[in-house]
Amino acid sequence: MAQETRTAYGEVLAELIVEDPKIVVLDADLTKSTKTALAKKACPERHFNMGIAEGNMMATAAGLAASGKTVFASSFAMFATGRAFEQIRNSICYPKLNVKVCATHAGISVGEDGASHQSVEDIALMRSIPNMRVYCPCDQFETKAVIRHVAKIAGPCYVRMGRGKVEDVYNEETIFDFERANIVRQGKQAAVFATGLMVQECLEAAKMLAQEGIELTVVNVSCIKPLDEATICQVAAEHELLFTAEEHSIIGGLFGAISECLIAHEPKKCIPIGIEDTFGESGPSKEVLRKYGLCAEHVVEVIRQTMDSCKK
Repeated sequence: MAQETRTAYGEVLAELIVEDPKIVVLDADLTKSTKTALAKKACPERHFNMGIAEGNMMATAAGLAASGKTVFASSFAMFATGRAFEQIRNSICYPKLNVKVCATHAGISVGEDGASHQSVEDIALMRSIPNMRVYCPCDQFETKAVIRHVAKIAGPCYVRMGRGKVEDVYNEETIFDFERANIVRQGKQAAVFATGLMVQECLEAAKMLAQEGIELTVVNVSCIKPLDEATICQVAAEHELLFTAEEHSIIGGLFGAISECLIAHEPKKCIPIGIEDTFGESGPSKEVLRKYGLCAEHVVEVIRQTMDSCKK
């Protein structure tokens, strides 16, 4: 069943705020959109709408965390990471405070909201800060597991979520290990490291390529920092061709993380599938994703062209 990762976040947060009296939720006047309204309904005395003041929200989150609280702070990814970068860096990550920045409406799948709201730089921003962990779950089940995971561990975490519905990759019985990248499909000739909604697109691409006799390995990298370098290197050693796929700029995001790992440990060429050095634009989500090549058909095209060029 398809569901928004932001809705999954709201549902599990509503459970956690009841289960753990130390949890406090902050939102920057977007409670209905980020779905923290569900936590507010469950426990209104520990939910605070901070208004359109993201920097102040992060500074308040730092203060609450310094007082022993586990703080979940939410807004759209563009504003949570962009407007509040300095407060996240200096007030949360520098002192290693227990704040979970859980941002929704990430990437260009925000669609009609346009370039001003389409965050294609947030992974790069957050993974560049010392002490920050970075997660990008692909479906509702992984999202709920990630939120429960970050609630248990100490220190700053960034969780990236989307606006639209995504198909399930996992199920209620899945046991997650966020220390490891997850091989969701095993192939032979080529491997793609994917994150977020691109996991589903790559799995669909793998089905299409299989009809041509090309078996594609798909690796879900939901924990981008710290990166599971052991699995990345193992997959790289076992495949001739490597790709990354992300709903993010190819500068500083998953491609950057994978490339840094490969250069240091398993030197091999890796080809990015993501947003080039450009802003997005307004339009229906599926059309915008297709225009920027974030669809199964484009993944197939890139892999097929790469394999053809290698034969020449």
